[in-house]
Amino acid sequence: MNNPPDIRRMAERDLAGLAGVEARCFSIPWSRGMLEEELANPGALYLVAERDGELIGYAGAWIIFEEGHITNLAVDPSARRTGVGKTLLSALIEGLRGAGVHSATLEVRRGNSPAITLYRSFGFSVEGVRRGYYSDNNEDALIMWARFS
Repeated sequence: MNNPPDIRRMAERDLAGLAGVEARCFSIPWSRGMLEEELANPGALYLVAERDGELIGYAGAWIIFEEGHITNLAVDPSARRTGVGKTLLSALIEGLRGAGVHSATLEVRRGNSPAITLYRSFGFSVEGVRRGYYSDNNEDALIMWARFS
């Protein structure tokens, strides 16, 4: 069994490793420059997951008044199905709630069943669809929301 990941705030030293995680996870990955912009954004919260000193994932959100917009949740393929995504999402939601956020939204590919299942387990539900949202294959995005008590 894998030991649980360490979760901490994203730092500049993480950018190259996270760009690699992005490239392994997504068909349209964020660049290092995009990650740098997010790190500099005072209205954003980004967390990384490390195991044995290796970056294995990250999650981030924008904080817009009392709402959070989850921008990314990425787990390196080598670390999937080990609880990293669940640990990251839990820590991100805790951080959002600590910042006064009462609800959060995200977009997820309609065909990404593992992610949808994870989000549902945290109380997210589908409240809309963005047709043809993903430019690589014209896949729809499901718009999910969760309200925190």
